[in-house]
Amino acid sequence: MASQFTAWLRSPAAREYFFSTHFWGPVANWGLPLAALADLKKDEEIISGSMTTAMALYSTVFMRFAWRVQPRNYLLFACHLTNATAQTGQLFRFCNYHYFGGREKALGGAPKQATSA
Repeated sequence: MASQFTAWLRSPAAREYFFSTHFWGPVANWGLPLAALADLKKDEEIISGSMTTAMALYSTVFMRFAWRVQPRNYLLFACHLTNATAQTGQLFRFCNYHYFGGREKALGGAPKQATSA
C-alpha cells in the first residue's frame, strides 16, 4: 500500500492534483473550521448567532457541492463537514447561553421565572 502511494506521489497525476484548485482551494479554506474550533473555548457572550447560523448553512451547502462535483473533492467535503460541526456546536452554545439559562448561571443569578397572569 505504501509503495503504491509513493508511486502515485511521483506520478504526473499527483503533480496535477497538488497544483490544482481541487487541492489548494480546500487547503486555503481550512482556516474557517480551524478558527471555529478555536472559538469553542471562548466565552459564549461573544458568539454571533446570525453569523454562526450563516457559517453553518454555508458549509452545509458547500459539503453538497464538494460531494456532487466530479471528481469528488473529499478534502473540501472534510473541511466543510468540520466547519459545519464546529458551527453547530457554537450555535448550541449560543442558544444555551442566551435562551436556556446559561447567562444567568454564568453571572451567578437565578434564572428568570415565567410569570403567570
